[in-house]
Amino acid sequence: MNDMPRLSVDIVSDVMCPWCIIGWLKFRQVMAHFEGRLEFRVQWHPFELNPDMPPGGEDAAEHVMRKYGISVEQSRANSGRLADIAAELGFAFNRGPGFRMRNSFDAHRLLTWAAALEEPEQAAATGVQTALKLALFKAHFTDNRDVSDHAVLADVATSVGLDGARAAAILASGEFGDMVRAEETYWADRNITGVPAFILDGRMLISGAQDPDMFVRVIETRILAAAA
Repeated sequence: MNDMPRLSVDIVSDVMCPWCIIGWLKFRQVMAHFEGRLEFRVQWHPFELNPDMPPGGEDAAEHVMRKYGISVEQSRANSGRLADIAAELGFAFNRGPGFRMRNSFDAHRLLTWAAALEEPEQAAATGVQTALKLALFKAHFTDNRDVSDHAVLADVATSVGLDGARAAAILASGEFGDMVRAEETYWADRNITGVPAFILDGRMLISGAQDPDMFVRVIETRILAAAA
């Protein structure tokens, strides 16, 4: 029987968010640090950075400049900085001239479906929902695929072992849409206004793509020490 302590980790994020994949890659180092001492139960939750994004999306550079009021030069510098950080963590940002921001609602519907397939006690840090989330990050940021397109989404779902026909049927319907909206409201009511947001043990909020050392200190001093 596995009697290793288990830590629930709820991650509120959007597949459109570059800091969300960076935050996850940093958090993987935290999980590696506690390997053999702590089991992580990870679940991803929806957040839409741009819920009003129109069909077809928007040029990413123009979107960032408009949304944050920055110049072309600042936008390029920010993109370069993000790419460098991601590369150091083993992830490629290939955001060329045609890179676009997309609507992520249907991607969140598939992620909610994937979560529903997992056993409640499954260690989901390596589960199908996490696999789908990472595949969606790669499709968007590395492969420049349109993750608002239903055919692309069904293909990505199939690539991680999910039933592609079932994924296509979900996408063609409104299934799981109400659950996504309810979750978005739930986290908004708890003052989650930016992502990534990590909630440890259902009670400790850590916002942003923090360095691993910060998570390690919190887990050591506020979770493991309290349980000892």
